[in-house]
Amino acid sequence: MTCVRSAESGPPRVAYAVPRSVGNAVVRNRVRRRLRALVHQHAAELHHGHAYLIGAAPRAAIASYSDLDDALRALLAVTEPSR
Repeated sequence: MTCVRSAESGPPRVAYAVPRSVGNAVVRNRVRRRLRALVHQHAAELHHGHAYLIGAAPRAAIASYSDLDDALRALLAVTEPSR
């Protein structure tokens, strides 16, 4: 996950990078939906005025929802926004 300060001071913006190596379109969209739901649950931990890029590895296609949640929590805990 990458986090950078954006030029705007509005709410946090989040983008998802789910490459073809994750699977076909159906699989990639399922991974993206799961990540979006998890980010929504952890929205309070995101910093205003920052942009986040969340990338998915091929193993995200077979990971359980709780595994993805644990991974996102760990990333949010160690990701310090760049100044």
